[in-house]
Amino acid sequence: MTSSANIAHPRRAKTSIQSLLDPTALSSSSSSSKVVASSLHNLSPAFLLSSSSISLDVSSSFSSLFQFSGNVPFIPSLLLNTLLFFSLRPKLMTMLTPEGFAHSLALGTMLWTTLGWRGWTVCVLYLFLGQLVTKIGFDEKEALGIAEGRGGRRGPENVWGSAFTGVLCAAAAAQAINSSSSMFLGFSANVWILGYVASLATKLADTFASEIGKAYGKTTFLITSLKPVPRGTEGAISLEGTLASILGGSLLSIYAYAIVGLVPSIAGVGVATFASFVATMIESLIGATLQEKDGLAWMSNEVVNFFNTLIGASIAIAMGAFVLGM
Repeated sequence: MTSSANIAHPRRAKTSIQSLLDPTALSSSSSSSKVVASSLHNLSPAFLLSSSSISLDVSSSFSSLFQFSGNVPFIPSLLLNTLLFFSLRPKLMTMLTPEGFAHSLALGTMLWTTLGWRGWTVCVLYLFLGQLVTKIGFDEKEALGIAEGRGGRRGPENVWGSAFTGVLCAAAAAQAINSSSSMFLGFSANVWILGYVASLATKLADTFASEIGKAYGKTTFLITSLKPVPRGTEGAISLEGTLASILGGSLLSIYAYAIVGLVPSIAGVGVATFASFVATMIESLIGATLQEKDGLAWMSNEVVNFFNTLIGASIAIAMGAFVLGM
């Protein structure tokens, strides 16, 4: 049986609660209650103001993560990318080496900081589509000795060879967005963003051309002489690979326009796709004439990829500024 001394009387409990919530009730009690009431009254505005500031800071930081473009705070971008990357780590480790994973995390943070989540997703789509097409006919390509090394997983050299041009364009776009003139080095933010999209579209076009050409190319020709060469030869082109390159370049450009709105017009899609195709053809020319040649050991596949994306971005920037008037 419970002792009555341990059970609070309902009316007394109600009165106590009211006295805690109502300063006037406190002021009508003892002098110590008056001091408590006065302290609560004096502290409450500051406490509420502090709480409101913290709430607004958290809300502002969260909202800034999903800005359309421009500088998103670095620390929140890093934390969110870290969370996303480690959440997707099992999948990403099938696509990246451990070093490639770390460098991709740095790349993702840079892109989210400069172009926000929309620019970030364009690069993520490039990574997934590039990995997907690399796996097409992989066993056959591996048997022929023309498959990507490490099972198709990308390392740091692949990450930066493919995306360094894009990072430069993204940084330039962020500078233009934050400039009072909305320009950077004479070009608008939209032009720099078009260059960013075109750089990644160029690399995806190149990957589609190479991987589809190696898997399904019936007849491959050296771009400089049009003589038949084995699949996988540097500088080789095929009808299947050429068509695939147009598809790859257009996929990323259409996504940037229709899904996330980074490219402002359908004409921009055409420019990015055209730039990616031309740059891919030039990349084949570079591969046939310079890559793996005596005295040019530094002209590695990753260096060629950088020049490839730089050419694609440059063509798009020039056409965006002087043809489309962006």
